[in-house]
Amino acid sequence: MDIRYIDAHCHLQFEQYDEDRGAIIEQMRERGIAGIVVGCDLESSKKAVELAEAYEHLYASVGLHPNHESDERFDVAAYRALAQSPKVVAVGECGLDFFRPLALTDAVKEKQKALFIEQITLAAELGLPLIIHARPSKGTQDAYQEVITILREAKSRWPALRGDSHFFVGGISEAEALQALDFTLSFTAVVTFAREYDAVIRAASLSNILAETDAPYVAPASRRGERNDPLAVIEVVAKLAEIRGENVGTLQNALLENTRRMFVLR
Repeated sequence: MDIRYIDAHCHLQFEQYDEDRGAIIEQMRERGIAGIVVGCDLESSKKAVELAEAYEHLYASVGLHPNHESDERFDVAAYRALAQSPKVVAVGECGLDFFRPLALTDAVKEKQKALFIEQITLAAELGLPLIIHARPSKGTQDAYQEVITILREAKSRWPALRGDSHFFVGGISEAEALQALDFTLSFTAVVTFAREYDAVIRAASLSNILAETDAPYVAPASRRGERNDPLAVIEVVAKLAEIRGENVGTLQNALLENTRRMFVLR
């Protein structure tokens, strides 16, 4: 298959695709789109691996999302076993979410941090990149600041640690800190209708940008309010090129290479 785009983060295993999953995956193949199917808990991670093993142009990531911390104990042995599949290319999505909890107590924060560190440790053990979920509380960059502090400490122990900050919504200083830690920044179709990320997109190093859809969430401007899918990565790449003032083909090739390099895709 001639891969022209890679959706660095999607959830094709979710129930929103139960009726037409196969058709969408085939359309991806026809358009040269590969995808990384990302787990949020043990069950969705298992489904991500199953999909990746069934289709040449799909890969998987396995991990426990911070908002599922209270639903599931992180079974490191189970996730380690899943990661033995050659189609697993990352650990995550994992990280810190200070936006969704109704009561963001110190106890909640500490539990999320402990879960995050467990997954960092597993990624380092396996030599896999992380897929980071960081969502700050309203009007702050608190989750990013905590993630960066934790990653700096982890890098001192595991210098080869790397990963991608999925659905990046931080500022330029957070972007610079993450890039300095060997982390890429991935942008979604929100860039097709929101302008508050343009400055970060322009400031980011070309070698540190990825495109994703986070499908089924956040459809592009052309399909606002509808279910999203990995085909939208084409629109994300086009918009990123427009924002940066770069040739679409040049940016497309750079993002393809960036994603292959980060996740060691073959």
